[in-house]
Amino acid sequence: MSARRSRRQVLSAAAWAPAAWALGSCAATRRIERFDLVVTGGTLVDGTGAVPRIADVAVREGRIAAIGQVDPEQAALRIDARGLAVAPGFVDIHSHSDRSILDVPTADSRVLQGYTCEITGNCGGSVAPSIPGAKRPFAGVADYLKALEESRPAIHQALLVGHGTLRERRVGEVDRRLTASELATLELDVEQALADGAVGLSSGLEYVPGIYAPAEELRALAKITARRGRLYASHMRSEDRYLLEAVDEILELARTSRSRVQVSHLKACGTRNWPKIDVALARIEAAATGGFDVRADMYPYTAYSTGLTILLEKWARDGGDEAMLARLADPAQRARIRAELIDHVDNEPGGFDRIVIASQLEGSNGAFTGLSIAEIGARTAREPVDAFLALLESERGSVSYVGHAMQESDVAKVLAHPLVCVGSDGYVQAAHGDTTSKPHPRSFGTTARVLGRYCRELGAFDLATAVKKLAAMPAERAGLVERGRALAGFHADLVVFDPVRVSDRATFAEPRLPPVGIEWVIVAGRVVVRGGEITGERPGSVLRAG
Repeated sequence: MSARRSRRQVLSAAAWAPAAWALGSCAATRRIERFDLVVTGGTLVDGTGAVPRIADVAVREGRIAAIGQVDPEQAALRIDARGLAVAPGFVDIHSHSDRSILDVPTADSRVLQGYTCEITGNCGGSVAPSIPGAKRPFAGVADYLKALEESRPAIHQALLVGHGTLRERRVGEVDRRLTASELATLELDVEQALADGAVGLSSGLEYVPGIYAPAEELRALAKITARRGRLYASHMRSEDRYLLEAVDEILELARTSRSRVQVSHLKACGTRNWPKIDVALARIEAAATGGFDVRADMYPYTAYSTGLTILLEKWARDGGDEAMLARLADPAQRARIRAELIDHVDNEPGGFDRIVIASQLEGSNGAFTGLSIAEIGARTAREPVDAFLALLESERGSVSYVGHAMQESDVAKVLAHPLVCVGSDGYVQAAHGDTTSKPHPRSFGTTARVLGRYCRELGAFDLATAVKKLAAMPAERAGLVERGRALAGFHADLVVFDPVRVSDRATFAEPRLPPVGIEWVIVAGRVVVRGGEITGERPGSVLRAG
């Protein structure tokens, strides 16, 4: 079977039909019209969930000007999409690129997989307003967005302000309730960030200092996002042992604040916690059915990535890394931390062999990058728990890892749920940058893995649903206007891909390999990826909430 024949069969299953020329509200375009570019002969998967159809897409001045049958002679640039799918540019609802986009404005790892927009500042941590001692300080969200605009990013950027960032700025990394005055100040900080253009607020309730925030503090701030119609996105308090309690907390916040709530990277970590994912989904679904605006997102992998300190109990992290290191220097406290760590790791991720170091380490630790804690223990003749603590000490608390903790059937189930869209949890990386660290492959592979592995191979959902989860749903949750769908009048952010060939190549061993099958990416009507190669164009914009 030829590649072209196979491709046509896949698209036929998604409603390939010659009669689809001139479907929809757009009639054949008059020859007197002129366009900047036209994508011809492709199967349009418009993001609405509608049956795909053959249609040309014409672009003028950064907008989709016509959909239907367009004479290619009317355009300055013609993209032949026969045998390919044409979709709205993908929108990443859960990104951590707010820092790295300033260093890599070409957004290599994003555009190569078809992302044309990302929502940054997730998990309670945003680059602005800056915490004391920040390498690149920004007094507020407005200052950051101005600097971002001046950097001319390749793709559109929107920012959530981080609750943890705001709390750390005001009271530090300490375990205590805010005073009435401090809470009032934090409320003003949120108001100012939203006035400056942040599209919402994020919290990271497994991280310092968000872990120390009581429900009433979060509710007070979420009410501000509700009043302004902005998003509240939360990395919940637990994704393992106390997953269901964490879900109940976020649903109660939705009920009491009436905010638009997004559960970040919903998952059940650790073998003994896997059965909880069905209950978690059922509770979220019940809340949504009951009229509360609650949704979730997930990435298409069975591993997560974060910092080693998240595996310590919250008392051990009180005061930040230096305070934690001081506790490790005390024999009695170290013994307690050690015992609790063994118990935590046994529950999640399920063993020290499932904790793989992602950081680029140097010196005597340099050989440990890419190894599991169990392997490091064997190499250093230590028990794994002692190898973990020694590494944490020598790296002064700053070590990232990949945790292999989920099962693929659960990932497919969550991704397929109608209330769940796709978020990468990745960040902008250069295509030819650092090769020594071993970060999670999601920064390069998310969209292609959704389209290839979960849509085409596993059949968890059809192509129209996959595109809806990658584009329309994230755009809607973030409140982005006229984005995420390929409709006449909408912004001309488009991706052209081969539904038969699209696949992720990034692995945990080689996390920076770009996908195959993402042929063209168009941002604001300009080509940023041509034939799978970055063009260097940087037409992205800063999306400020009004």
